[in-house]
Amino acid sequence: MVKKSLPITGTRNDPIDPETQAEKRKKWRNLIAFWILGLCNNYGYVVMLSAAHDIIESKFGSTSSSSETTNNTTTSRDCNTLSTGAILLADIIPSLMTKIVAPFLPFFVHLRLLSCVILAASGFVMVALAASEWLAILGVIVTSLSSGLGEVTLLGYSHFFDKNVISTWSSGTGGAGVIGAVSYAGLTLWLSTENTILVMLIVPVIEAIAFWIILVHPNETALPVSSLGNGSKENKKEVIAIPEKTLKEKLAIVPGLLKYMIPIGLVYLFEYFINQGLFELIDFEGIWLDHAAQYRWLQVDYQIGVFISRSSVNLVTINRIWIMAALQFVNVIIMTFETLYFYIPNIWIVFAIVLWEGLLGGGAYVNTFYKMSKEVPAEDREFSLGITTMADSIGIALAGWIAMPVHNAICKLPQPTRLG
Repeated sequence: MVKKSLPITGTRNDPIDPETQAEKRKKWRNLIAFWILGLCNNYGYVVMLSAAHDIIESKFGSTSSSSETTNNTTTSRDCNTLSTGAILLADIIPSLMTKIVAPFLPFFVHLRLLSCVILAASGFVMVALAASEWLAILGVIVTSLSSGLGEVTLLGYSHFFDKNVISTWSSGTGGAGVIGAVSYAGLTLWLSTENTILVMLIVPVIEAIAFWIILVHPNETALPVSSLGNGSKENKKEVIAIPEKTLKEKLAIVPGLLKYMIPIGLVYLFEYFINQGLFELIDFEGIWLDHAAQYRWLQVDYQIGVFISRSSVNLVTINRIWIMAALQFVNVIIMTFETLYFYIPNIWIVFAIVLWEGLLGGGAYVNTFYKMSKEVPAEDREFSLGITTMADSIGIALAGWIAMPVHNAICKLPQPTRLG
């Protein structure tokens, strides 16, 4: 009897389709590129906020303290004359203006990214070498323009790629928080604020490499559409051009985006009020960190939380963003009472609360855009993703405005004796 040989499949010796290999390589390059772009785009923004306390102290003069005495306090508050909320406003309002205007402008992606790289480098140089307050603020503004233009452009551009680039972009922006805050806090242990910021000029260079060398660009700005017909062996993709929407058509889309914009805007309003309005008013005396270092490392702690949650969307998906807004408001209450009464006995408890704050903020961001990538029609997605980025910026800008009078009011109060 002659045995029939059965075809063997799935062995190591099977030839791998070169086209499949190329597609896989392209997918990984794009995922990596979007992670790096997210990192570089948000890096300058994070550094300016991490350096806010130092920028104000070095460029705007000495600190101002209250000196009232009550039955249970004899110490004064260590307050800068200007709130770090002022740096927050300089760091977010230009970005917000860019996000409002950019979705309605022609989508020249290469020209936009070139502008981002030049603006980011210019901002670092201005802040580092500023001999006056206005030039330092201008440097923060220029950095903000770079970040805002980059975010609205790259989120819009992302819909021409695999949907998972949203996840890696979000993870990269979270990584910018950790790497930016840690690198600033770490380098300032050995270098001055000015030299630390000059070292960071390498970041715009890396951004350019990621966009023009690592990223595999589509041939045209078009929608990928699965080919019709069930007889094809492979699910190849055709490309059709996206018709340009009129201004009226774009404006008609906006009301339907409010269900995404309002919750994420509230989350960012609450968390940035904490970060730029309250962080600098928290002061644990007699520990291993001085007041300025406490501010820097609270920023690091917050950014670690953001990074963890922004990298988690493929593991945990949250649809009800409003829950995170409510929880973030609870954090506002806890931290406001801490600045008023110093009732938290140990800084590690504050670090735990701030980590939780970062988890909520990062989770709101990535889940909002991931949800949109699945729910918004493909033909509306570029504009919708771009316009929704305004929501977090509006929340942050409001936080900056609120932070300044709150900072001034609390600074006029005497510093209480810490409980415990």
